[in-house]
Amino acid sequence: MKKSLTQLSDGRELIFYDIDDSAVRDAVDRRTLQPVPRGSETRYDPLHADWMVVAAHRQNRTFHPPADECPLCPSDAGRYSEIPAGDYDVVVFENRFPALAGEPTPKGRPGGRCEVICFSSDHDRSFAQLPASQAALVLEAWADRTTELYQRDDIEQVFLFEDRGEERTLVHPHGQIYGYPFVVPRVARVLESALKHRARTNRNIFDDLVARECAESVRLVLETEHWVAFVPYTARWPYEVHLYPRQRVADLGALAGPARDEFPVVYQEVLRRFDALFDGSASPTPYISAWLQAPRRVGRDEFALHLEVFTARRSATKVKHLAGSEHVMGVSINEISPEQAAARLRALGEGQGLTSHA
Repeated sequence: MKKSLTQLSDGRELIFYDIDDSAVRDAVDRRTLQPVPRGSETRYDPLHADWMVVAAHRQNRTFHPPADECPLCPSDAGRYSEIPAGDYDVVVFENRFPALAGEPTPKGRPGGRCEVICFSSDHDRSFAQLPASQAALVLEAWADRTTELYQRDDIEQVFLFEDRGEERTLVHPHGQIYGYPFVVPRVARVLESALKHRARTNRNIFDDLVARECAESVRLVLETEHWVAFVPYTARWPYEVHLYPRQRVADLGALAGPARDEFPVVYQEVLRRFDALFDGSASPTPYISAWLQAPRRVGRDEFALHLEVFTARRSATKVKHLAGSEHVMGVSINEISPEQAAARLRALGEGQGLTSHA
């Protein structure tokens, strides 16, 4: 992998990740851009003991441009995009409309950082369709960004995710990287549970969770020498799969060796099964895929890196909408049992060469 750093015309950082070590990246952003807005603010809610972000400047961000105006496609002689190059493998750049602004605010904490990661220069290619070498390069970029952002004093939590679906976001294959200036509420709650479990059993809660799923096997989707993928016992979405490395690590920077090498094969297989779920749909399966990592300073000995991928689609024509119980009271209701979902996802992988369990 070769990493090349440059800047866009408004001063934002852009990073090329190339498979070819001899790649030369010397293109210049020829646009004239206004400075990036820095108006977001983080606010603490003492009633619910969590954080939220106010980012009013994002009201005017780019939304559903036509394919020939996609800001994530390579630039050409007639049109300049966010990537000042005619082609690329993987690119990361600072978001032009960041939810987390990156500068101190009068009332809130420092704003953190928001980045965009483009998985491919091909506008119509999904992550599941990437060549193995390019999927591995994305993993290298994720790990590199995690390690680098955790070296910043103003960032406590790094979150990497892909929100795929033409109804929700840009169609171009991409994800986002958030560097929060606080430990996010969900991870804080999980760490609290992990510490209580440790005090009660002297065991790690994630190790016990994975062991239970492997022992019961009914919710397993697939497993390999170094990874386990299953529908969780308390899945909140119609189809939801969690991927864990068998050897527990805190974050992507610590994921190494065979587990790192094997991940793209496992993950792309899970995504292919998601895409095969709804053959009657006119569009690919929308999903959110998210890496959960340990925070920078706390809980690193107890947390387990894992990836969660889920879809709100229940069938080719039906979508799960959150009801009042879920929106207001936080009590999830799932219309498909986790065991049924796992059986369906296992069946879609028959004959693929990866171990699935009945």
